[in-house]
Amino acid sequence: MKQHTILVLDFGGQYSQLIARRIRALNVYCEILPYNTPVEEIRNKKVAGIILIGNLNIEGNNFTPSLCSEEIFKLGVPILGICYGAQVISYLLGGEVYRPDDQEYGKSVVSLDTDSKLFAGIDKESICWMSHADYVKSLPEGFKKTGQTDKCPIAAFENSNMEIYGVQFHPEVTHTVWGEKILENFIYNICNCNKDWTTKNFVNWSIESIQRQVGDGKVLCGLSGGVDSSVAAVLVHKAIGDQLTCIFVDHGLLRKNEGEEVVTFFKEKFNLNIIKVDAQDRFLSRLEGITDPETKRKIIGEEFIRVFEEEALKIGKVDYLVQGTIYPDVIESGVGRAGTIKSHHNVGGLPDNIEFKGIIEPLRQLFKDEVRKVGLELGMPEEVVWRQPFPGPGLAVRIIGDITEEKLHILKEADAIYREEIASAGLSRKIWQYFAVLTSMKSVGVSHDGRTYDYTIALRAVNSVDGMTANWAKIPFDVLERISYRITSEVSNVNRVVYDISNKPPATIEWE
Repeated sequence: MKQHTILVLDFGGQYSQLIARRIRALNVYCEILPYNTPVEEIRNKKVAGIILIGNLNIEGNNFTPSLCSEEIFKLGVPILGICYGAQVISYLLGGEVYRPDDQEYGKSVVSLDTDSKLFAGIDKESICWMSHADYVKSLPEGFKKTGQTDKCPIAAFENSNMEIYGVQFHPEVTHTVWGEKILENFIYNICNCNKDWTTKNFVNWSIESIQRQVGDGKVLCGLSGGVDSSVAAVLVHKAIGDQLTCIFVDHGLLRKNEGEEVVTFFKEKFNLNIIKVDAQDRFLSRLEGITDPETKRKIIGEEFIRVFEEEALKIGKVDYLVQGTIYPDVIESGVGRAGTIKSHHNVGGLPDNIEFKGIIEPLRQLFKDEVRKVGLELGMPEEVVWRQPFPGPGLAVRIIGDITEEKLHILKEADAIYREEIASAGLSRKIWQYFAVLTSMKSVGVSHDGRTYDYTIALRAVNSVDGMTANWAKIPFDVLERISYRITSEVSNVNRVVYDISNKPPATIEWE
């Protein structure tokens, strides 16, 4: 797929994923790589432009050229430094970075030179979002100032001949009023990118790519019934038809009645060849006594692969395995970013000795909202495309501590009640993701005039676009009250319900 690519070099922090998503929303492909990616690798990608962004914890003026190779400035492509990225540009090219006593955070009024190509078509004064401890005190030779705030004397700068630009503020956040226009100016007018990152183009390219890779080979797909694996299965089936066999592994960690529903739906609606494997005892045996969430994920990821290998032997030689890996999975697992948040069962949890010719991950480049668009482009019904996100390890990462059959039963029943009441209140399409968590906490309660000492269920509900950031959902109190009453009345061994009001970051969406 020949397309223009903007490369984000990630110095860490919360903003790299956000700006990648903003650029993709403008129909230009954007990829994230670590800040120390070798220049030769960047050169081979033939990118149209580079953005430096991040938030490394640097004390005072302790900037070192090893943080980012100066060779990137010789690649002949436009470069935009944002916040720390702007400071890196200035320092590496001979400017000075300074840490003042008075730091700047939040909304600020910025004055801009609108003769700059980066700021063309926007107001000379506007609101921007600042979040920095250091700022550029003096510029490298050949650069000029193009913006300032009351506290930041150089809030923007450029060398138009070299096509290198820097802004101390964050254009990717919604608080910066003209932020989207600034990004448009950079990717369209400076990098000369075309709007070729579209859902239709992606689907057509993916089908051609899968056909080339597979040839006349046989393919297995791990179908969980979640949005990601469902879209991956339908996309691959559209490319190679009956060469695909889907395996649905019921590991006992699914939501109530989910196993039967998934198999019936895909056989009847999409005519997919599905093999259902009942493996609850096998998975629970491997997970017995395991409390560490990373260990849970890795065990489940490895056991999935072993099940696939065994099923492949039963149906003959199989060449490829399909997985519904998406871009946030890759980023959070530490692949192509500055740090690992958590391993995902189909990324960081894969064992080394996979007995397939290769892995097919057709959605690996996509954020969650892009996956849904692909599903709709493929003609999938909305009830599948807009299904609640569900982690590959299932309820294993929604049970804090060790996993037992009793705990699974408690959580399945509580989660079913939660979903029923959200649907009854007409909120199912207004909340991006919602689910119950069985905590490891027990507390004293009262039931039938007697003392109880039972579990606490935590309810989680968030709104998000791409899963990289999320805000807790404001569910009406009367709905929460009804959910709590039903869970504590109808589910055994639960006497307390709490509601999680944490955003991402600092929390993640899932508890484990």
